[in-house]
Amino acid sequence: MDRRNKIVQTVPKCTGLSLSADAFLVKRSDARATIIAGYPWFTDWGRDTMIALPGLALVTGRFDEARDILAAYANRFPDWGDIPEYNSVDATLWYVYAVDRFLAYTDDYNFVRETLWSVLQEIIHYFVRGTRYNIHLDCDGLLYAGEPGVQLTWMDAKVGDWVVTPRQGKPVEVNALWYNALCVMRDLSDRYGEPDLSAEYAGLAERTAARFVEAFWNSNAGCLYDCLTDTVPDAAIRPNQIFALSLPHRMLDAARERSILDVVERELLTPCGLRSLSPSDAAYRGTYGGDPYSRDSAYHQGTVWAWLMGPFITSWVRIHRKEADVYNNARRMLHPLLCQVEESGLGHISEIFDGDAPHVFRGCFAQAWSTAEVLRAFVEDVLDQGPEKIK
Repeated sequence: MDRRNKIVQTVPKCTGLSLSADAFLVKRSDARATIIAGYPWFTDWGRDTMIALPGLALVTGRFDEARDILAAYANRFPDWGDIPEYNSVDATLWYVYAVDRFLAYTDDYNFVRETLWSVLQEIIHYFVRGTRYNIHLDCDGLLYAGEPGVQLTWMDAKVGDWVVTPRQGKPVEVNALWYNALCVMRDLSDRYGEPDLSAEYAGLAERTAARFVEAFWNSNAGCLYDCLTDTVPDAAIRPNQIFALSLPHRMLDAARERSILDVVERELLTPCGLRSLSPSDAAYRGTYGGDPYSRDSAYHQGTVWAWLMGPFITSWVRIHRKEADVYNNARRMLHPLLCQVEESGLGHISEIFDGDAPHVFRGCFAQAWSTAEVLRAFVEDVLDQGPEKIK
């Protein structure tokens, strides 16, 4: 609470975001801690919870609640597919990310060793061995996921039998998350005195990195392919590639990172977040509205997602860090979303916005990962008050 008060006192605009965070941290009927994905109609989902946890619970100093959430979700991993949603390829990888960020803020390695360590090892084991929905580690070191008619990434809209954004194969952000998870596990194994396990994770990470750049780099566009399908790479310009720049452990050289960031900024950045598809794409839909069919067909086909501003700002500040006014420029990019909290957002940040100007807000009026990622990026990147500054 002291950290939360300090943030609010330093930047009054954080008051609304910090209060918004309170609305999403809840207890289930079985008393287990969790995060509601959005109001008024979403419940708690594994992916959303782990993405939102750093912004809602760590940046604000709610370390006990973060610990409870991580412990509660660890108890569900043996039953992949149980509610909250684990029938996805990336929820468990986001879990490893959330554990790593928890450690960055708390140094509570004893809790992770005693409560989460075996679960973290199981997560990696299941990917290597293979599990349902054809999720498996391919021989080239990249993760493959998907079957016809099944949506396993966060771009999961489906209308009847029509998969709106098919991403069966090797999605770019999934493999960025996989590499990040392997590096986290390598480092934890070292800390816990398990050199053989550390070497195993290091070897897997090296295989992934060796193939990732070669396979995903789109030299014609100067950015990354969105997904390596069974036929040809998907060259659609989408925001998923930003995670190859924003995660703590990365595989790309500085020149490629800068090129990717420039493409994302030019094609996808809006005042309210990142578009889910470039307007130059024939499949782009600039307005989210109409009947369920029309809305779902636009959901990840151009609609702006506020939560993606978080990884974008993290990447932008890191890559531009040596330039003058980097923090002021990043603050200006976040300003419209901070204003939504005080104006049209009823104290919160919306789920989505139209891809076309004036970027009308749509979907849930209060979305956990929207609030979380804007708050996290503002504090960690714009204010430069990451975990290393509070210890």
